[in-house]
Amino acid sequence: MSDRMPVLYLSHGAPPLADDALWTAQLAAWSAELPRPEAILMVSAHWESAPLTLGATTTVPLEYDFRGFPQRYYRVTYPAPGAPALADRVRGLLAGPGTPVHEAPARGLDHGAYVPLAEMYPDAGIPVLQLSMPTLDPERLLRLGRGLAPLRDEGVLIVGSGFFTHNLRELSWGTGPDEAPAWSKEFDAWGWEALARGDIDALLDFEHAAPAGRIAHPRTEHFAPLFVSLGAGEADLPGRRTVIDGFWAGLSKRSLQWG
Repeated sequence: MSDRMPVLYLSHGAPPLADDALWTAQLAAWSAELPRPEAILMVSAHWESAPLTLGATTTVPLEYDFRGFPQRYYRVTYPAPGAPALADRVRGLLAGPGTPVHEAPARGLDHGAYVPLAEMYPDAGIPVLQLSMPTLDPERLLRLGRGLAPLRDEGVLIVGSGFFTHNLRELSWGTGPDEAPAWSKEFDAWGWEALARGDIDALLDFEHAAPAGRIAHPRTEHFAPLFVSLGAGEADLPGRRTVIDGFWAGLSKRSLQWG
């Protein structure tokens, strides 16, 4: 049996995910099936910074990068240990001429990182490092993921955190987990079929190739982490599986695992 860690892409939800009994149970069940990581590397839709930047290299306060929620969501803590050794390793893998890797040690985990991790690893006992997305270009993010792939053999769980469909202007409040507008269902089905075929070329061109691509992702930052995960998990293509599916307020929460 290989000791290689799997790679995840998950739909992370807003802070009220903590109040969703179904979704929190799904995330907890998922982590229970995984080998316990030595460290976790998070790539979140909510941190775009060029050049590549590493955050939360030590335990620092969270980034409450949202507005308009009840005060209790701003009191949530997730004091995971920092991962300075992993930060050094990432620099060694990615830094080179024309590819600097910066550090923002005071930047804490944002909600794309800590919201799902609080449900999956509530003890906050695993070192966590967050890596910025230096671009939204799918091909460059795919290459970034490929560069990170050796970490899988070192006990590191690589997680791309986004949302499989993401259009906040078209939210369908009050809908059930199997209900969604046509554009969200069509994009979700197309994306799953492309992943099942291992059709990376189609996925890279999702804005044009997918039905309702521009509606499902008016801006692409929540689909972008998928390409980091695809690159890191490429050795296991097309061997992937959907672990969580269904919809939340009409958005696809499809979440995937390679390996």
